[in-house]
Amino acid sequence: MIDSPDADIGCYSVTDGEIAVINLGSARRRSWGRLARDPTATGVAESIVEQEHMAAQFLGDLGTIERLEALAMHLARVDAMSPRTALIQARVASTTHRFGEARIYLARAAERGASAEALERLTLSIDQACGTQLDALLVARRSMAAQSGSLEDLVPLGALLADLREFDEADETYRRALHAYRDVSPFAVAWVCFQLGMLWGELVDEPHEPRATSWYRRAIAVLPSYVKARVHLAEIRMGCGRPDEAESLLIPALASSDPEVRWRLADAMRIQGRLDEAGQQLAAARSGFELLLEQHLLAFADHGAEFYAGSGNDAARALDLARTNVANRPTLRAYEQAYSVAVGAGEPEAAIELLASATQRWGGAAAFRRSRLATCRTHSISEGGST
Repeated sequence: MIDSPDADIGCYSVTDGEIAVINLGSARRRSWGRLARDPTATGVAESIVEQEHMAAQFLGDLGTIERLEALAMHLARVDAMSPRTALIQARVASTTHRFGEARIYLARAAERGASAEALERLTLSIDQACGTQLDALLVARRSMAAQSGSLEDLVPLGALLADLREFDEADETYRRALHAYRDVSPFAVAWVCFQLGMLWGELVDEPHEPRATSWYRRAIAVLPSYVKARVHLAEIRMGCGRPDEAESLLIPALASSDPEVRWRLADAMRIQGRLDEAGQQLAAARSGFELLLEQHLLAFADHGAEFYAGSGNDAARALDLARTNVANRPTLRAYEQAYSVAVGAGEPEAAIELLASATQRWGGAAAFRRSRLATCRTHSISEGGST
């Protein structure tokens, strides 16, 4: 296994990351302007969805959610019966994790004659997010990736393999995506590097921090404005006893609307003994999470649970959010989080209930046997342990 990403992505050049961000902003403004002039123009609304999604994913611009919902409502007024309106409504609902609603819109799109390919791609995305029919999903993902060989198909396959605990194959698939990419946009390259950082820093059974660090650093080098990459790398640096480095990573991301930036900055400042500053940042993070949870509960339930189980210091709130997340998308990872939160909150009955539910849903899957849930025992839960 090659620890350095340079061997994978050093063979070609991409556009400077800061220039790419400026270009994205210009493209978004042009698209919205075109929509105002002609709401039914071919491809304009679809471009807006892609561009706003990129702003949220890479730049931490969570105001994109309101803009996308406004777009969906606008199309429902001016182009109500077209299949593309239903498809866009489905995509927007899926973005905020309203998956049941998204499936209703998908059915409408099918009735109105939407293309089979568009319907299939969005259905696969929703099924993957919800942990539904994973065997059939894996077959479909492998087939699509084999046919196209493109980054756009290889990355979802890699993410699915990671969900199934096939970590080495996921790593190989992500690297294939990098080798296959021949465009000049840095966003796609940064996206894959981030996925590899997540894989080795958080998803594998025994995190490999040097490898994760290498991938996160490459993601930031390619796209300096990549907020999530800065946050995740900052966590690693704090874990290595370098809160000063974590702070340096987070300061440039403060302009984003992602409350996790201020949460991790509060942690870095607290470790350095700057308690007043840490308290201010933590209060800002709490306010940011509460606003997001009030407006888009399902989209941020898992992030909120992580915050309140940690620095947010509200175990009951964390457990409630983790349960909400499991109910909405009962993936193995969601169950793992909820179980861990319940144990940490000193709620053995909730932990036992979640373990039983996870076993019923996932017990027959190979991924479950590789999960830490498979080694849990109800007697140790009641005694305050996690295994």
